[in-house]
Amino acid sequence: MTVKQAAWLAVGVLLAGSVYALGPGAATASSHREAPLVAADPAVDNTDLYAFVSPERPDYLTLIANWQPFEEPNGGPNFYPFATDATYTIKVDNDGDAKPDATFRWKFQNQDKRGNNTFLYNNGPVTSLDDENLLFKQTYTLESSFDGRPFKTRATGVPVAPSRIGPASMPDYNTLRAQATRTLPGGWKIFAGQADDPFFLDLRVFDLLYGGDLSETGQDTLAGYNVNTIAIQVPFKDVALKGDAKRNPVVGVWTTTERDRVRVADGSSYGGKVQVSRLGNPLVNEVVVPAGLKDTFNATPPERDAKIPALVKRVTNPEVPQLLQQIYQIPAPATPRNDLVEIFLTGITTKAGGPIKADLNSQLNNADVAAGRFTPSEQLRVNLSVPVTAQPNRLGVLGGDLQGFPNGRRLTDDVVDIELQALAGAAQTGKLVDALAAGDQVDANNQQFLGKFPYVALPNTTAVNSQGGGPVAQPQAAAPSTDSTTGIGAAPAGAGIPDTDQSEAAAAPGAGIPDAAEPVAAASTEGGTWMTKPVAYATGATGFGALILAAGLFALMRRRRRPAPPQPIFDPEQTTRM
Repeated sequence: MTVKQAAWLAVGVLLAGSVYALGPGAATASSHREAPLVAADPAVDNTDLYAFVSPERPDYLTLIANWQPFEEPNGGPNFYPFATDATYTIKVDNDGDAKPDATFRWKFQNQDKRGNNTFLYNNGPVTSLDDENLLFKQTYTLESSFDGRPFKTRATGVPVAPSRIGPASMPDYNTLRAQATRTLPGGWKIFAGQADDPFFLDLRVFDLLYGGDLSETGQDTLAGYNVNTIAIQVPFKDVALKGDAKRNPVVGVWTTTERDRVRVADGSSYGGKVQVSRLGNPLVNEVVVPAGLKDTFNATPPERDAKIPALVKRVTNPEVPQLLQQIYQIPAPATPRNDLVEIFLTGITTKAGGPIKADLNSQLNNADVAAGRFTPSEQLRVNLSVPVTAQPNRLGVLGGDLQGFPNGRRLTDDVVDIELQALAGAAQTGKLVDALAAGDQVDANNQQFLGKFPYVALPNTTAVNSQGGGPVAQPQAAAPSTDSTTGIGAAPAGAGIPDTDQSEAAAAPGAGIPDAAEPVAAASTEGGTWMTKPVAYATGATGFGALILAAGLFALMRRRRRPAPPQPIFDPEQTTRM
């Protein structure tokens, strides 16, 4: 064996023993730990997506996406940063071809001053985001692309609201939240930081659907936990087809996380970006998609959904109604479930020949859509023309409130009860299934939502396992700011204007509907096919690989000590060696 062969063999064995496929982990919540791969990588795990017309700005669409489930407030000393080697995106499809026409993407950077001096996140009370006592900080860059055009930087160096350590460390978290809420030219509002997890439900659904007798209900499993939130508010014209939300009011939304294909233990990565997490409608990857397809779903762009027969079958012949029939003798509706196809894959419309006789939230209802290009796909679709509801019904459309889920998703929508009813056939009959009327008996979030952007409640600080159950309610503050009237094309690459209003706000009357705006470029998928498990870790060598690598390196070093043979002279003026 030559020296070169030994060296290459060493590298091969090293990689064979230390590169592991990664992607989406075990099942839990709206998209909390929903797939066998992403649970091992919580910083990139999408938990929930919300899209609604802004109650206080009815011509603006608010998009809220959350990551990193089950953040226990006391989980130090590193707490819960966004991943700096990942790209977080929110994508909008306004013409129904299942490809993004508008893409907003966030990239995060660390500022870590701890070094070898301390293990602490902060070494004194933190009263502002630039406080020298805050030893670990994050900032981000926001970029956007419309109609497939190149990405443009919209804001840079924007501060992230830090993990909420506790009252001694952060005596006035309202101030930190407001400083992280920014207004950009064009009227955009942006926020990134920790928040109370707004999703509410009893997760014991996995114990054979609430204990087999509906006895395991009424406990908000996510009470007291936090998440990492990214929120953006943009005018309808920035997401609607042709910028016209009156003619084209329906948009579809999903969120993704991308990582480099290969990540190495020293922090480096390479191989091109691949999608490792995805979320549109709540609970789809949890209770509709089977275990064997969960990782594939997380790595698949929506345009491929209809081309995966096994995925479509789980919509037309879902598992949950069969379980309800076996356990509770609630008759399962006849298949194929074309009503669920409308809810999850096409949007509700009379133009697709489905059983729901209404035109609500399909892009086929947009006046300027080319019907021949329409592609069924899993998206959270919202009709921006539906007025904000003064008194929202937690059951959304099933409760007679057309602004609620599945027409977008507001923070207050009880998506577990809605989807259980829909799976049991309520959308077919127009009547609620009486046997499931109580649902999971968790009908609202444990914390009050804000009345202004970014709407989500402040992070919890009380330990989840405290005696007595849920966390103590903490004061919330709205953070309104002055809107700019400049167009998005003129937005400078700055951090925006911080919000300073610390007055408390009433709970939002409901979360609204998105509007029309410009499209964006599709997510990067270079480096692999959509069906592959997307990321690999190179973490270290097996013992045998390490020995071979050491032997190869030793041989190379010995060879280097020998006198080098004469080398041919390369003339830069010529293209051949002399």
